Amino acid sequence: MKLYVGIDLHSNNSVLVIIDKNDKVIYSKRLPNDAQVILGVLAMYKEQIDTIAVESTFNWYWLVDALQAEGYEVRLVNTAAVVVYDGLKYSGDFADARHLAHLLRIDLLPCGYIYPKEPRALRDLARKRAQLVRQKTTQLLSIKNLLMRNLGRDTPSYTIKTWTAEQVAALPLLPEQLLALQANWTVMQALAQQIQAVEAELLRQLKPCKDFQLLKTVSGIGDILSMTICLETGDITRFDSCGNFTSYARMVTSKRESNGKKKGEGNRKCGNRYLCWAFMEAAHFAIGSDELIKRFYQRKCAKNLKVVAMKAVAHKLARACYNMLKDGVEFDVKRAFN
Repeated sequence: MKLYVGIDLHSNNSVLVIIDKNDKVIYSKRLPNDAQVILGVLAMYKEQIDTIAVESTFNWYWLVDALQAEGYEVRLVNTAAVVVYDGLKYSGDFADARHLAHLLRIDLLPCGYIYPKEPRALRDLARKRAQLVRQKTTQLLSIKNLLMRNLGRDTPSYTIKTWTAEQVAALPLLPEQLLALQANWTVMQALAQQIQAVEAELLRQLKPCKDFQLLKTVSGIGDILSMTICLETGDITRFDSCGNFTSYARMVTSKRESNGKKKGEGNRKCGNRYLCWAFMEAAHFAIGSDELIKRFYQRKCAKNLKVVAMKAVAHKLARACYNMLKDGVEFDVKRAFN
């Protein structure tokens, strides 16, 4: 008899429910977030377990990796797409876990992609780099604001980045103001060193990758954008079509129509924000470096707002990248923008 498992995952515990083909609850208990404890419970039913559904929360890595290492078939639940009957008078962790197992049994469970463990670590390292860059920018802007308030001048960012400790100490500021600026500058320098170290490791591992080199042939895409697109995309075959990929990259509109009238819109932020950023940045650089893309952008600007025209260029680049990765061919600007 096949059994189906639903796990409602939390920060410090998990609710595990096992049901049979008739939706009868075989096991139901709240367990600590300990892989050995959970595996010990599942081991009693291992020969009968068909599939395990795990809620996609912020901390799903450790549980999914442990289950897959033991040979279980795991489904990562897309919690945003799980539909629960609105008329229910009661809802709780045990009911949620049982509902996941039920949807799994009837094959109606909306699932997400489980990024493989090793490349996932590299992707997360790239995301860490992006976080450090944002923090570095925060320190830089704080320095610029301090100088503007107290000296009345806008110091260029590139000038601040090249300052030495002696140049910072020589600024005509009060001791308290200088101490505040030195704190920002010291943190900014430390972040720059860490960003450089992370980038070096990422590029060392990605340079032999064929997809990484292919993406660099696209107008406007260099090392950092190629790295981001390559790692955030993962296995291109997980997307059934070009439209699915561009939707995942937030390159398509989201609206609902009926009888030619707009009735609302969906979640425009559903998708991968890192891919969205990468393609918008690539569009910005491509417009400045490729004449054909620039003319396409200008035609769009004549009919729409600039931001819409920029998004149209980014959408074209996203479609081109999908087909390049799928077919293993280099970028052809005439094919992409004609």
